[in-house]
Amino acid sequence: MENCIFCKILKQEIPCFKIWEDEKHLAFLDVNPVNPGHTLVVPKKHEDYLFDLSDKEYTELMLAAKNVAKILKKRISCKRVGVGVEGFGVSHAHIHLVPINKAKELNPEKAKPMDKEKLKEIQNKLTS
Repeated sequence: MENCIFCKILKQEIPCFKIWEDEKHLAFLDVNPVNPGHTLVVPKKHEDYLFDLSDKEYTELMLAAKNVAKILKKRISCKRVGVGVEGFGVSHAHIHLVPINKAKELNPEKAKPMDKEKLKEIQNKLTS
């Protein structure tokens, strides 16, 4: 999609703080995180709505999210990794993975911009 910010990230037209990648998916830090380490997992193929993915694509995306969640849980101090999907902010299927420590912490209204130095620090922690 021409104006899709995630497609522009995938084409490397816009930089991102990449955490993980395979042939079909990319995981990168959300620049407006709910909590530090908030990561987005996106399929490299543009699809507007998560549930329009084929069963195979959907399963592969969920397994990619599971792999990334394991990285987050291991390297970020958190009790759980929360999962969110709503799809209104960007019209490209994606999964939010948010390190959380208590109930009601997975709240998109808590999202706020994070400076690039802090994002880079978190990226380094997750990829080293």
